[in-house]
Amino acid sequence: YQRATEAGALLAIEFTGLVEYLALLRAAARALAPLGSSVMFYLAAAVSDFYIPVSEMPEHKIQSSEGPLQITMKMVPKMLSPLVREWAPEAFVISFKLETDPQILLDKSRQALEKYRHQVVVANVLESRRTSVIIVTRDSQTPLSLSDEEIAQGMEIEEKIVSYLQGQHTAFIERR
Repeated sequence: YQRATEAGALLAIEFTGLVEYLALLRAAARALAPLGSSVMFYLAAAVSDFYIPVSEMPEHKIQSSEGPLQITMKMVPKMLSPLVREWAPEAFVISFKLETDPQILLDKSRQALEKYRHQVVVANVLESRRTSVIIVTRDSQTPLSLSDEEIAQGMEIEEKIVSYLQGQHTAFIERR
């Protein structure tokens, strides 16, 4: 992260809400699209799978005297498809899949690759997400884990993820 930031090779974009995130992702993708396969989208921020549209938010504080509250949430629009197909079709795209059930993690990751046609899913289980992930591509799955010694030294799993993906991205560029 520090090396990429110092080299001016990382664009970290901050956002506070869903609408802002989607607009910024689209704008960034369109601006970077001319750079082709040298662009990597590392989509680690999952805003949420569900949200309440601004148009359905109450104007004032909800009064508890009105009784129990029932909330209906909408599905967050999936932006991987337009990112891969329209906005930056030659880019190297990495998404993340977080599950609480390790039994469905790899299937869900492969389904995402098939559905969105991007290059990599970083699959992780909520319970162990800080120490262990599986890098899933169309034809491979590579586990990455921190050893007890690495954890004691303060290493973070992101160091291994980024290092591994840097090599994958380089190979992707060379194949193009």
